[in-house]
This record gives sequence, C-alpha cells and structure tokens, in this order.
Amino acid sequence: MSDAARKGGEYVSATKPQSVETSPETASAGAAESGSIDRDELFHILRNQRRRFALHHLKHESESVDVGDLATQVAAWENEISVEEVTSKQRRRVYNALQQTHVPELEESGVVEVERRELELTERADELDIYLEIVPGEDIPWSEYYLALGGVSLAVLVAVALGVGPFGALSGVGVGIFAVVAFLVSAAANYYYQHESLLGSNERPPELRGE
Repeated sequence: MSDAARKGGEYVSATKPQSVETSPETASAGAAESGSIDRDELFHILRNQRRRFALHHLKHESESVDVGDLATQVAAWENEISVEEVTSKQRRRVYNALQQTHVPELEESGVVEVERRELELTERADELDIYLEIVPGEDIPWSEYYLALGGVSLAVLVAVALGVGPFGALSGVGVGIFAVVAFLVSAAANYYYQHESLLGSNERPPELRGE
C-alpha cells in the first residue's frame, strides 16, 4: 500500500508491506479487534511531520522515552540544530503540541502506551514498519523510474527486432541481457534505499538524511 503527498517541493510516499481493507463503518472497530491499522488511519498518523519525527525516535530507541526528551529531539530536527542548541521556547512549543495533540492521537490509535511521562511503542506499532520515499521536486519516484526503464527497454527491443536504423546492428539477446542487468541493479538500489528510509532505521529521520 502506498499513499503520497507533496510538501515543500518534495514527493513523500509512505509504503507498508501489507494492508487490510475495511469498510468505512467498520474500519475503527475492525482495526481495534485485529490490531491492524487501516489505510486511512495509517496515512493520518504519518501525514504530520511532527508525528513522523516522534515515531522515528521511538522506533530508533526501541524503549520507553520521556516525553520531554522526545520533545527536545523533535525540536532539534524541526529546527535542523543539535539537541544541545534547542532553546526552551522551541522545546516548549513541541512539548505542548505533543502533549495536547499528537500523543493522545497516537495513544488512541493504539500505537503508543503512556505511563506518566514515559512513551513506549506497542506491538501495533509494528504496522509502521514502512518506508518514506522522499523525492526532491526535480526527481521522480521509483515507480515512475521503473515504468520509464521498462518503456525504454521495450522500445529498444522492438527497434532491434524491426531493424530500425542503427538498432538493426544490435543483438536482441545483448539488448535483453542489458535490460535485465539494468533492472537488477535498479532493484538492488531500490532495496537499499527502502531499507535506509525505514522509520527508526537510522538516527536521523529519512526526510532529513539527504540534507
């Protein structure tokens, strides 16, 4: 499953391995009973950058985190500074938003458990083992890249088969091997990119890693 949006000149795609389709009337109830997160709820959770940052830090730490420490780290990422450079005003702004809006929503979704000031991911948060595809405005998503690569490969193979112009001197087998290798290399690069873009896989969130 994938959902996408444009923000700040970037194409952001959120993808997870599996999805569970439910009707609008039974989505919340079904999710609560099965422990799975439906499509709309997943996109709602991840569409906000502050929630993505918070979830990334919680997944990376793999243990309970004090909400104050979480606010400091999120503020640092939002302002692109180190934790030590975060001011009390920046920290307080994020802390209030987490306490009043984001933490209650994540707790209601069953993604986090709150014990006093400590936040910890639940088993349901495993549904958030997704990757964020961050594509600068001038680039294209992987899906469009594969479509273009397939189209070009097919066009060259047809030209070789019909003997069109200089393509007539090429070997169909050679072109086919080249196309297969190109797809294999692209698939390997895509796999690596997805692994690096998983929430919690590295210290910095995926959308900040290229900066």
